[in-house]
Amino acid sequence: MDLPAASLAVPGATAPLTVRRPARQGVPIVFASPHSGQEYPAELLAEARLAPLALRRSEDGFVDELFASVPDHGAPLIAATFPRVWCDVNREAWELDPGMFDGPLPPWVNTTSPRVGAGLGTIPRVVATGETVYGRRLAFAEAEARIRACWEPYHAALAGLIAETRARFGACLLVDCHSMPSHPAHAANPPDMVLGDAHGTSCAPRATRLAEEALVGLGYRVRRNDPYAGGYVTRHYGRPRDGVHALQIEIARALYMDEGRIERGAGFNRFAADMQRLVARLCATDWSFLRA
Repeated sequence: MDLPAASLAVPGATAPLTVRRPARQGVPIVFASPHSGQEYPAELLAEARLAPLALRRSEDGFVDELFASVPDHGAPLIAATFPRVWCDVNREAWELDPGMFDGPLPPWVNTTSPRVGAGLGTIPRVVATGETVYGRRLAFAEAEARIRACWEPYHAALAGLIAETRARFGACLLVDCHSMPSHPAHAANPPDMVLGDAHGTSCAPRATRLAEEALVGLGYRVRRNDPYAGGYVTRHYGRPRDGVHALQIEIARALYMDEGRIERGAGFNRFAADMQRLVARLCATDWSFLRA
């Protein structure tokens, strides 16, 4: 069941997220898709120096669709509707590049993180391929408006789902779902999936192992934490001592989509069926060992 759009929407804008709930939550798992949003604001399309297709290079295309079966197996699925290039919720709220703005930033803004240095802060300076998004400097008020309208509602909803789940089951496993582009460095032995648990600190090792076994059982090549160990969401919410575990899943886009055109590929339906099998297996697992 989706949350009522009116409870989340900014006046004149699309609701920044959807939460699809099962009729009754039966498992201590929350699934999330923070980077699959495709509602590109007209303001962004009008002012960006890049064509729409280039803006989508940072998007985890169709990941929310791959996990659409989640509520059928007793777990909620939260997904952002806005694109990552507009506001990245897998960052701190205020990781901003001072070079993007037309004046000084407040002193409490994080301007020195490695993500900011790479141009990939909360308001990205570049897309995933390294091309600059804007042809002008932004006002801080623009960034603040996006963070208030997108980042804050997303994290309020996500934190609420985690708290609900932990209160009901004594623990929560957050599965943060992403996709990864093909990379020349992996040409010889490319992974199909990368599981990120912040090198064993954000999730019980047993939980990571169970997810890995499920994926290997489906025939996929899996790596851990290389090259993606987990972003802000994984590290911020993953607190095993408190009964909250966070595991990031990165899926190779080549498995299910045309990366150049950002379209569903010929194998999309088969792969989506495999992801449904993954969800079914995870939701059939006894997770009582996760309790703090």
